[in-house]
Amino acid sequence: MKKLLFSMAALGLLGFAGAALAEEPVPEFSFNTGVTNDYVWRGASQSGEDAAVQGGIDFAYGSFYAGSWASTVDFDDDTDVEWDFYAGLTGTAGAIDWDLGVTYYYYVGAPSGADYDFVEFKAAVSHSFDKLTLGAAVHYSPDFYGVDETATYLEANGAYEFNDRWSVSGGVGRQFVDVTSDYTAWNLGVGVNLTKALSMDVRYWDASISSPLTDPRLSATLGVEF
Repeated sequence: MKKLLFSMAALGLLGFAGAALAEEPVPEFSFNTGVTNDYVWRGASQSGEDAAVQGGIDFAYGSFYAGSWASTVDFDDDTDVEWDFYAGLTGTAGAIDWDLGVTYYYYVGAPSGADYDFVEFKAAVSHSFDKLTLGAAVHYSPDFYGVDETATYLEANGAYEFNDRWSVSGGVGRQFVDVTSDYTAWNLGVGVNLTKALSMDVRYWDASISSPLTDPRLSATLGVEF
């Protein structure tokens, strides 16, 4: 009987240990690449209204994430690529998902004195109502690119998944920069998963300031994630 009880206890401990190990976070990597007819960021074309090639790598371990992403750009100078490096923490507080992160924007080939590179901090929250997700975020930079001044971007966004294949999403944001005119940007798009790894996003962009790079535009992005 003692041997039986000991065996049962040992099996129980092994089962508990196995469950505990199963709950331990494991490192996860993912990769993405894509092409777009126009790389648009906060309502403004970053690729001179031309096509751009993009790609990145992401790492996640529990609540921690980090990654890097790059895209070709065209600023009418020698700048060739925007190269981003980011990291942050995610979690859940009650029914609210939160995300605290920081991104460093580095511009390859930027002319001396252009001062494009900058750091931006992010705090975001979201909540899902079945197929509908609503969120808000604040982005803050102590030294916004090209102007050497602080900048804040406030954004509200939402997404609705009709099924595993089709979805719509959009957002509206207000960019505040100390030494330039503030403006509002918004976007609305449709996403479709063509295969398990291949997706397409078609999006309309507009902004409250009028210029060749912020006029209304339509972007189409084909991406692969694996």
